[in-house]
Amino acid sequence: MTVAARIAELGLTLPEPAKPVASYVSYVQTGNLVHISGQLSNDASGGIKGTVGVDVTPEQAAAAARLCAINLIAQINAAVDGDLERVVRIVKLGGFVQAGPGFTAIPAVINGCSDLMVEVFGDAGKHARSAVGVYQLPLGFAVEVDAIVEVR
Repeated sequence: MTVAARIAELGLTLPEPAKPVASYVSYVQTGNLVHISGQLSNDASGGIKGTVGVDVTPEQAAAAARLCAINLIAQINAAVDGDLERVVRIVKLGGFVQAGPGFTAIPAVINGCSDLMVEVFGDAGKHARSAVGVYQLPLGFAVEVDAIVEVR
């Protein structure tokens, strides 16, 4: 099954890739690696903002990480000129969670992103990962994830 078919089967629609909100670019390709800038838990409805463990539940946070995955895939799609079959592997994800005091289930939150990468890309979606709790993320979003992707 193609990546596009998996995306359709999952009922997903890729958004337009987010434009940078500061002085950086959305992605950089060097050789066969594409480095995707951090994608926030944002969507057309305004996304998921807040602090996990305070005003965002762990389940909402996992959904926020899934939004980040969708936004990452949109950026990857732009980087490969709309041909997601060029993705060889999701190499690494870096996940950041705006976490309240005592909230330590950061890896479970970022699973929302990791799991979707495997659902969409199959074995090529399995990756190395960091999952970090932080005091604050840009624009108040609950989750941000960046990625390194190998392409052909």
